[in-house]
Amino acid sequence: MAKSQQTFSKTEKEKKRLKKREEKQKKKAARKAEAKENGGGIQFAYVDHNGNLTDTPPDPTMKVAIDAESIEIGIPKKSDSEKEEFDPVRKGKVSFFDSSKGFGFIIDTDTQEKYFTHVSGLLDEITENDKVSFELEKGMKGMNAVRVKKI
Repeated sequence: MAKSQQTFSKTEKEKKRLKKREEKQKKKAARKAEAKENGGGIQFAYVDHNGNLTDTPPDPTMKVAIDAESIEIGIPKKSDSEKEEFDPVRKGKVSFFDSSKGFGFIIDTDTQEKYFTHVSGLLDEITENDKVSFELEKGMKGMNAVRVKKI
């Protein structure tokens, strides 16, 4: 007599697999029955005039018509008058300057902000308490004073 190739663990695994399949079929049938009870349709979510999700359709009287040409995509262009208002040359006073190390700080007379300046950005030689004109440029740690001239 030949011995069965089916071991105990194999039969147990097969039983578990069949049991899972049956449970899955039961869940599927329950979902179908529930869908029939609830009208069988897909539930909708609507967006009201404030942008909130609701289960009721929005009121058509609250609808606002928007002209497609009035929507601007991108950054609006600056007019010539805006460009003329901003003067890139500023005036200030040297609060500290170390010529041996080659750097210093300038205080803007209008805003009272302190800006770093380097010897490479100087047009004239400067010392402390000199009145200067300068332009700002973005540096690694903030705005730097460049093209610095004595007044």
